[in-house]
Amino acid sequence: MDRRGFLKIVGGASVIAVAPSIIEGTLHADDGTLYRAYKKVQLLDANGNPILASKLTKEKNYVFNYPHAGTSCLLISLPKATDRKVSLKSEDGEEYVWNGGVGKENNIVAYSAICPHQLTHINKKDTFISYTESGKKTMACTKEMPCSKTGSVIVCGSHLSAYDPYKGCKVLGGPAPQPLASIVLEHHDDDTLWAVGVLGPDKFHEFFKIFKPELKEQYGGKRKAKKKVKKSAQVVALSEFTKDIIRY
Repeated sequence: MDRRGFLKIVGGASVIAVAPSIIEGTLHADDGTLYRAYKKVQLLDANGNPILASKLTKEKNYVFNYPHAGTSCLLISLPKATDRKVSLKSEDGEEYVWNGGVGKENNIVAYSAICPHQLTHINKKDTFISYTESGKKTMACTKEMPCSKTGSVIVCGSHLSAYDPYKGCKVLGGPAPQPLASIVLEHHDDDTLWAVGVLGPDKFHEFFKIFKPELKEQYGGKRKAKKKVKKSAQVVALSEFTKDIIRY
């Protein structure tokens, strides 16, 4: 089983190893990592069949909602393996470690699609945030910004923040103050994928506070949108989830 690894909870003189998929709550690992565990849920397609890691189309934008019914995430099968053990830092200066992609090629990643700059996010009407495929140009990458001019980046088109999906969505350019929160995945021996938690600081609280009218329209209200995903999450192509994908 490919998973994030075991966390160590230190209490008094005891040290207990805990698998992140079997406990809910905020945990601090011995390396300083901030990790929020949620229900372990299986990723399924629109027909209720398990998503198989090897069957994902590389560089295609997929979306699923987790850990809340109204918080969307990007799922991407990158063209090559990600970096491993990437040190990242939150807006408040808190350091944490992203362990890398999952799957046989260590190339499958998932990130919360809420931009930490001004909470631009995926909704059912449109999205300004998405993965830009390798070979495609984006205005977010210029001579002044240390990212490739030919894609392989996640871009928030609202203010052209660019993130590196190979390095835990480290900020490459633009006004974003911290990386996108990472959705921690497990890849099982049967090639299925499971979401188990969130790594790094998220923006869920602010999101639910600010977008009440939108959440009421699209999910039937804030309470329904905040409901925790418990058993499974449906994965669809981003083009099927939202009406308009806006890119710059």
